[in-house]
Amino acid sequence: MALEDIFSVAGSALNAQTTRMNTTASNLANASTVAGSEDGAFRAKRAVFKSILADQMGDSNAGGIKVEKLIDDPSPIRKMSEPGNPVADKDGYIYLSNVNEMTEMVEMMAASRSYQNNVEVVNTTRQLMMRTIDIIKN
Repeated sequence: MALEDIFSVAGSALNAQTTRMNTTASNLANASTVAGSEDGAFRAKRAVFKSILADQMGDSNAGGIKVEKLIDDPSPIRKMSEPGNPVADKDGYIYLSNVNEMTEMVEMMAASRSYQNNVEVVNTTRQLMMRTIDIIKN
């Protein structure tokens, strides 16, 4: 694997983790939203990653990762009786999002850590390339 391929792999991972962080931020922003029906309630989103095999990347010998799709979290929607709420249904129920803030914080920390690791890969590869150039000059 050439050093340039490492940039491609790490770059694809950085893009995937950025999407994961954006999804987590959106989930946290909608954690306290309510709706008048179960269908209208916000459902947490999850990024589904797919490995990119070397033969799918053309001339490159490297692989990578991409976000294949975003899916709704299958966790159940919570229902609460609140007849005075203006968005309550005819029976007086509101429907809360299925966002679990603790789960989102763990997801955010994992995405951040993975992102940092890939930044370190890029920085180390850059340093190796610079040292190689220095050796060639001398």
